Amino acid sequence: MKFKALAARFALVLSCVLMGTTPAAAQFWQCAPYARSISGIDIHGNANTWWGQAAGRYARGKAPKVGAVLSFQSSGRMRLGHVAMVSGVVSDREVKLTHANWSRRGGIERDVRAVDVSAAGDWSMVKVWYAANHDLGTSAYPANGFIYSDGAAKGGDVDPLPPVTMASNAKNAGILSLVNRTAF
Repeated sequence: MKFKALAARFALVLSCVLMGTTPAAAQFWQCAPYARSISGIDIHGNANTWWGQAAGRYARGKAPKVGAVLSFQSSGRMRLGHVAMVSGVVSDREVKLTHANWSRRGGIERDVRAVDVSAAGDWSMVKVWYAANHDLGTSAYPANGFIYSDGAAKGGDVDPLPPVTMASNAKNAGILSLVNRTAF
């Protein structure tokens, strides 16, 4: 019985120590607040409402442009939609996206590949890089198009947090594993 009490106390002390060492970059981002903070497009609410809210406030279209936000529709796998900022244009059918909460819950990904796979070439169906595959994901997602930030009021002096990176050594990997299991 003494051993169980000692083990429980040790676990409690260890968890307190680990909570104190959680890096500041461990904030978990949702896609909409992150896209707003880096694009300057001042729209609030779930990602699936952005396209409609942009009407009359921001220009919208089907051509990719750096700084624009790609608006994904609600779907079975993304019931709240998704938004991601275009950080680079590779071609009329391929862009680089910077976004949050895609491959890893709450994580930030920068300059990842997204490809228009629609038959019409109008960005209505998109495949996006997925970390687990180290390539494009296997699913295609319906998209509304691009919301352009030109003329939008910039969102103050918000500096996005750096992305959460996975530790490479065993000690830090164990800490991050424990933090990731308890953070949700």
